Amino acid sequence: MKASDLFVQCLENEGVKYIFGIPGEENTDLIDSLIGSDIEFVVVHHEQAAAFMADVYGRLTGKPGVCLATLGPGATNLMTGIGDAYLDYSPVVAITGQAGLERIHKESHQYVDIVGMFEEITKWSQQIRVAHTIPEIIRKAFKKSVLDKPGAVHIELPEDIAMMDTDGEPLPVTPLPISSPAEAEVKKAAQLINRAKRPILLAGNGVIRDGASDALRQFAEAKNIPVVNTFMAKGVLPSDHPLTLYTVGMQAKDYVLCGFDQADVIITVGYDFVEYLPKYWNDEAMNPIVHIDTQPAEIDVYYPLEAEVVGDVKEALKALDSYVDKKVLWPEVKQLKSQLVEKLHTSDEVSGSPVKPQRIIADIKKAEKGEAIVISDVGAHKMWVARMYQPEKPNHTLISNGWASMGIAVPGAIAAKLANPRKPVIAVTGDGGFLMNGVELATAKRLGVAIVIVIFHDAKYGLIEWKQLNKYDRSNAIEFTDPDFLEFAKSFGAKGIKVKHSDELLPALEEALASDDIVLVDVDVDYSENVELSKTLGDYICKL
Repeated sequence: MKASDLFVQCLENEGVKYIFGIPGEENTDLIDSLIGSDIEFVVVHHEQAAAFMADVYGRLTGKPGVCLATLGPGATNLMTGIGDAYLDYSPVVAITGQAGLERIHKESHQYVDIVGMFEEITKWSQQIRVAHTIPEIIRKAFKKSVLDKPGAVHIELPEDIAMMDTDGEPLPVTPLPISSPAEAEVKKAAQLINRAKRPILLAGNGVIRDGASDALRQFAEAKNIPVVNTFMAKGVLPSDHPLTLYTVGMQAKDYVLCGFDQADVIITVGYDFVEYLPKYWNDEAMNPIVHIDTQPAEIDVYYPLEAEVVGDVKEALKALDSYVDKKVLWPEVKQLKSQLVEKLHTSDEVSGSPVKPQRIIADIKKAEKGEAIVISDVGAHKMWVARMYQPEKPNHTLISNGWASMGIAVPGAIAAKLANPRKPVIAVTGDGGFLMNGVELATAKRLGVAIVIVIFHDAKYGLIEWKQLNKYDRSNAIEFTDPDFLEFAKSFGAKGIKVKHSDELLPALEEALASDDIVLVDVDVDYSENVELSKTLGDYICKL
């Protein structure tokens, strides 16, 4: 058989349902081999969008999302989305074409060392040089992408290898091992927690990745320990849960950090340093750390480890449950929770034109009723979403955090709808981020997926302006000209709704979510409180 046919058989064996990408001259054999396959090739309009789709699909399903590009510019266009998957630990397999082996030793049209370039942003990057190794390389790639902390891997298929005749068959897909933590470390961690009067749990991305949200909630409830989550772990507890202290992650001094200042031990569960460096939440108290994760902790002066429970997160929490005593909830928790609820909802009903970001977030929450998957792009709106939007379920708010790349929301929403066709999906984006991959409306329309896109419209790179004003008290080079977004949507066969006043917002969102088509909601946003938020948080003093 042809090597590209074997390649496709191996992908089918791995359970691949979608490949996101763009065909090219050097991957044409692989594209041809997909004819008759159960795998759907989703043609996009920019390879960056393909990588973002694979990234979000991997996060939501726990199975590797797959993206494909040709060599040269096609491959390098993938790199932004692959970097996002790498730093946010999303399982992705990136496949690129390449020139024939007979010409890669010399200067050649569109040839650069893509394997070497991808090595810095993947767990593994490998060129196929011998056709009969295809089953081994594909099985290894898919295994590595989900093993331990998941991440992106890269396979390069040169065009002359793809067209060769070869023999072989896919290798069996074996279950991943589940590692149990060492009992001695579990007991040591339990002793530290039992001695503590004010323990606090910090839930990170690993709780979501390992499907350990229920285990975390059960442990917190059984031991009466309050929970703070990172941006990436939103939804590990529902917003009305008495033990949730909501989200941490702003670099300024946020209210929730009072809980860390008052604690005498911090139990991190599935926490990645890339989410929120310890110096931002443990610089003053220097509380001892109990680390629970699939991997040993990174070294950091602000992360003073006292116990390290390494293993499957669910297994670790289950093991700890037998040794940790139920605590008396420290009284400051209720007071802090009350303060947080007040701060998070003070501006929910603020009225006016243009619309405050707090009101947009509050109305999105009202409209989606705790059911939607919300994909946040990167920009000023992300800071408000990350701090104030509290989903009711895990893996229902996805934020590009470690890589923090603009442009993820629209392609990410498409992938989310493919992964969860019965769920409402909302892309929350700024106008700058939207314009980077808004052309993928064509992809969404072709696929027939119904998504809602909410644009925070200010005709600026608002987050950069925010940073400039904080640092220099002036801004520069952040304004641009927007198209008519309603006409833009219409040109792709989608519907657009313009919102200029807060009173128009909730009805527009409800109409959009009730639609079975793509709806773009263009909201004029008032970001005048951005700097005030930074100042308020920076000057905040705990009052417990």
